Amino acid sequence: MTENPGSGLDRRAILRGAAIASGAVALGAFGATNASAQPVDATDVARIAQPELYWRGAWNARPPSGPIQVLAAPPRYIVVHHTATANSTNYTLDHALALSKSIQNYHMDSNGWIDTGQQLTISRGGHLMEGRDRTPESIAARQHVVGAHVANNNNTCIGIENEGTYTSASPTQALTNTLVQTLAWLCGAYGLNPQSAILGHRDFNATACPGDVLYSMLPDLRNRVAQTMLAHDIPIAAARHEPDENGPTYPAVPDNEPEREFYHGPTRGEDDFSR
Repeated sequence: MTENPGSGLDRRAILRGAAIASGAVALGAFGATNASAQPVDATDVARIAQPELYWRGAWNARPPSGPIQVLAAPPRYIVVHHTATANSTNYTLDHALALSKSIQNYHMDSNGWIDTGQQLTISRGGHLMEGRDRTPESIAARQHVVGAHVANNNNTCIGIENEGTYTSASPTQALTNTLVQTLAWLCGAYGLNPQSAILGHRDFNATACPGDVLYSMLPDLRNRVAQTMLAHDIPIAAARHEPDENGPTYPAVPDNEPEREFYHGPTRGEDDFSR
């Protein structure tokens, strides 16, 4: 994991301590050169690997305007989004960090939220960035930072924003590879089965998000995540089959969804207490 200005060793120590205490995640990366995954304890052979992650200090995040709400219960679903922005050909880290900053500014200044709505962001260059404050520490502790990205389901869903608009275009290979790694990390950290836990925004709300192309890729992504978990000795939980009143409802995709930057469907509803 990359160190970033302003986040420093204190935050890494917090994350490491939470990982050891919870058995949820160990510092490391799928091929990052700065660290390798370590076993969470002597009795568990699982090695749960975290992709290289850029903390909020790297993109000069603003502090939240209100308290960040953290639930003790882990999320039940991982929701894949697109950012509804241009399919940029600038794959640099600088561009990725600027994207995170622009999303936060929009969410706080235009939507009136306390912070970035999603927990994690992936750029078209494949850079993974922290979104809402306190996300990495909460993942390590098997807790859930409540965001604002999937209306009436924010208490049970962690969200990943993927840069671009995927109604007809495909995401880059770099983005897709990082998305697979990130999904495998989250499934391992939270004890989720990729086949039942990885869903698209449109599975919960009436929206085209994450776009027809990216949505059609979800079955293959689930399989790739499962293969990645097995390759890294990450246990795969049993798939959920029981009814869930807070689960996906699979509404119809609207015909005339507004087309504007950063808009990709309902993000908050009457059941959501965070913004």
